[in-house]
Amino acid sequence: MDLTPYQMDPDDAALANLLTLMHDCFAYMEGRITPPSSLGKVTQTSLQKTASEAEIWCIGTPPLACMILTPKPSRLYLGKICVAPTHQRLGLARHLIDHATDRARQLRLTTLELQTRVELVDNHATFKALGFSEHARTAHPGYDRPTSITMRKPVI
Repeated sequence: MDLTPYQMDPDDAALANLLTLMHDCFAYMEGRITPPSSLGKVTQTSLQKTASEAEIWCIGTPPLACMILTPKPSRLYLGKICVAPTHQRLGLARHLIDHATDRARQLRLTTLELQTRVELVDNHATFKALGFSEHARTAHPGYDRPTSITMRKPVI
């Protein structure tokens, strides 16, 4: 399998496969996180818009792993990072994070940033193993307790 990440275009027919991948990857969160994932609001049309405004990177054909990269002041935000359940623990997430690090360097950004839900302790461990550390805890609107953890990794 070719592990080289590739960028999806807004008119890429594989965006439908990407949406399926995301739903498969995030299904285990249903009933575990509060509030529910924003993935339920993602459509093929919204992914097309995302691909035109940010960068969607994938590994595999059809996609087996993906992430959305969005430049922000001094940092690169990594969203919707996922690896197909059948291909987890094979290093695909590490390949994506390495690629994000390269993109941040190219964009002259000093930090990678992502968010994970407080309930998903396995994700916290995975991201820590990939060099991220907790930066902040935040609450979704209407919640009086933290619901998300912001994690960052310096780009060196």
